[in-house]
Amino acid sequence: MDIQNEKNELREMFGDHFEKLYNIPPLAARILGVLIIDGCKSGLRFESLVETMSASKSSISTNLNLLLKMEKITYFTICGDRKKYFKAADLSKRLGSYMQLLASEMAIINRMIVYREHTASCPEEKCNLENVKAYKEHVNEVEKIFLNTIQKFQETEIKNKNNQ
Repeated sequence: MDIQNEKNELREMFGDHFEKLYNIPPLAARILGVLIIDGCKSGLRFESLVETMSASKSSISTNLNLLLKMEKITYFTICGDRKKYFKAADLSKRLGSYMQLLASEMAIINRMIVYREHTASCPEEKCNLENVKAYKEHVNEVEKIFLNTIQKFQETEIKNKNNQ
C-alpha cells in the first residue's frame, strides 16, 4: 500500500464528505480532513496547514475561523510557544451538532402535529398526520441512538485524555 497516496485519497474523501454534510467550502472540508488524519496526535500549526494545503495564508485563516465558529475544530497553545495548534474537535462534540438538528426538527414535528390535529379535514391531511406521528417516533429513536453513541465516545475520549 502506498501510504502517501492513501492519505491523499482519504483527505479528498473526507473533503467531499464534509463539504456536502456541513455545506462548507472545499478548502474548509479538506482542512478538517487533514486535521482528522494528521492532527490527532499533536495538532497542526497554521504554517503546516498552509504548506500541506498549498493555499494562501488568508484562505487558510478564513477557513480555520469558519471551522472554529462551527465548533468542528479546536486549538491549543503550548507554554513558551506563541503558535496555535489546531485539532479536529472531539467526535462526541462533532456528533453533538446532530443533536441540535434533531431538537430543532422535533420542535417542528411537534408543532406540525398540533396544527394538523386541529385542521385535518380530509383523508389526505389525516394520512399526513399519521405520517408525521410515525416520523416523530423515528426521530425519537435516532435521538436515543445518538445520545448513547455520544456518551460512549465521551467515555473513550476521557479515558484517552487521562492516559496521555
